[in-house]
Amino acid sequence: MNSDVNDLDLGAEPDEQPTPETTPGADDLAKALEEREQLRDRLLRTTAEFDNYRKRIDRDRREMADRASEGLLLDLLPIVDDLERALSVGATGEGADAYRRGVELIYKQLAELLARRGVTVLDALGADFDPHLHQAVTSVPADGHRDGEVVEVLRTGYLLNDRLLRPAMVKVAQA
Repeated sequence: MNSDVNDLDLGAEPDEQPTPETTPGADDLAKALEEREQLRDRLLRTTAEFDNYRKRIDRDRREMADRASEGLLLDLLPIVDDLERALSVGATGEGADAYRRGVELIYKQLAELLARRGVTVLDALGADFDPHLHQAVTSVPADGHRDGEVVEVLRTGYLLNDRLLRPAMVKVAQA
């Protein structure tokens, strides 16, 4: 019995469990984990870049469509101006009323077409002069108006989807 007790080494360390640092292939595992993280980061970056690319292409397509329609809309605006001038004339005589109704109908249809395409009238009368929106043709004495106020619109200005399509030609009050 004595020899059994002596055979037991009570001061000895318990069997050590292998750690990742001491396990064979630990370096391979660490490299694999690092490579996985690098690939994951690359995947996330690529996904974000592709998403940004898709958004940029969508925005460019919308802008290209707006630019394409902008040329046509600019060509239509002088016709709208002519119709407005025709409606402002007080015609008299036989058939003048029927002629006026026809012009009003054409004007209304054209105005609706422009509205469907995102064109809105720039409300300039009474506004402060803004060189980004208005083209000052002349200035007049500021009788009863603030300095820099638009007192008359000579040609209507238009916006296309909140972007200037054509500036308004205006008269501006001057002190």
